[in-house]
Amino acid sequence: MISVIILGYGNLAYHLTNTFLKTKNINVKQVYNRSIKKIEHLKNKTLITDNLKNLEKADVYIISVSDNAIKNISSKIDLKNCFVVHTSGATSINDLKNNGRKGVFYPLQSFSKNKEVNFNEIPFCLEAQYNEDLELLKQLALLISKKIYSINSEQRKQLHLSAVFVNNFTNYMYKIGDDICNKYNIPFEILLPLIKETALKVEYLSPKEAQTGPAIRNDEITIKNHLKLLNEEQHKIYKLLTKSIQNG
Repeated sequence: MISVIILGYGNLAYHLTNTFLKTKNINVKQVYNRSIKKIEHLKNKTLITDNLKNLEKADVYIISVSDNAIKNISSKIDLKNCFVVHTSGATSINDLKNNGRKGVFYPLQSFSKNKEVNFNEIPFCLEAQYNEDLELLKQLALLISKKIYSINSEQRKQLHLSAVFVNNFTNYMYKIGDDICNKYNIPFEILLPLIKETALKVEYLSPKEAQTGPAIRNDEITIKNHLKLLNEEQHKIYKLLTKSIQNG
C-alpha cells in the first residue's frame, strides 16, 4: 500500500484524487487545499486540511498546483526526510524547495474537471533524486497507468514545449475553425471525423508524412481564395503556417 497526500485541487489534482481513491493499494491519507470549501466534499473519504503544518505522514507528497506556487508550497513542507514531488511539465525538480527528497510525477495530458479521463492510457513522466524513490514513483504510476517513462528535467522541458504545439496550439486551430463555422451557420461537428482521423494517422505515419492540404501541394489558387475569406488575425496565422509548411 502506497500512501499519498495531495496538495492542491485544480484540474489534475481533482482527477488524481478521485482515481487514487478508487484504486487498490493506494491510500489517499489527506488532501490539502488553501480553500477548505473546495475539498469539504472529500471529508467522508479522506482527511482534509487548509494548513500545511497539519500534514500527515505519507510515502509521497504530490504537489499539484500552478507552476508559480510550487516553490512556495514545497518550502513550507517541513516534515523530516519526506518525499515531495510536483506534477508540472515545465518546472525543474530543483524548483522544489523542501528539505527532504524530491521528484516529479508528471502525467502528459490535458485535464478538465468536467471531462472524464482514462489514466490507463496517459503516459507518466517520472524523475527522482534517488533510485529507490524513482522505483516508488514507478510502482505508484503503474497502479493507474500502463505507460511509464523516466524523463529528466531538461527532457521534460522540451517535452512540455512539444505538448504546447500539439495540444494547446492545435486546439486554438480548432477554435478558429469553430469561429468560421459559427459565422456561416455550419455545425462544427462536421469536422470531428477529420480531427479524429488526423490524430489517429500520426500513430502510423510521421507528422511530416501525414501532412496534406493546399500548402504542401503549393496550391496557390486555393491559398489565395482562402486568404480572402479570413479576418486580419486569421489571415496572418494562415500565411505564417502556410509558409512554415512549405519550408518543411
